[in-house]
Amino acid sequence: MKDVLVYLINSLVDEPGAAKLSTNEDGNVVRFRLTVAPSDRGKIIGKEGRVVKSIRTILQASAAKSNKKVFLDII
Repeated sequence: MKDVLVYLINSLVDEPGAAKLSTNEDGNVVRFRLTVAPSDRGKIIGKEGRVVKSIRTILQASAAKSNKKVFLDII
C-alpha cells in the first residue's frame, strides 16, 4: 500500500524530495499523513478534489485485500 502511494505522489509532484509520508497503523486501521511543498498541494488535491479522491479509492482497494481501513490526510 505504501509503495503504491509513494509512487503516485512522486509522479504528481514537482518536488518529490519535499514530500514526506508518515504511517500510523492501529490494528486494522492504517492512517497515512502526507506533507508536500505548498506549490504541490494543488496538484495532489486536484480540481474539486478529484485527484485525492482517486488516490484514496486506489488505497481503499489495496487495503480491502488485507481487510484493513485506510485514511489519507494531507497536511
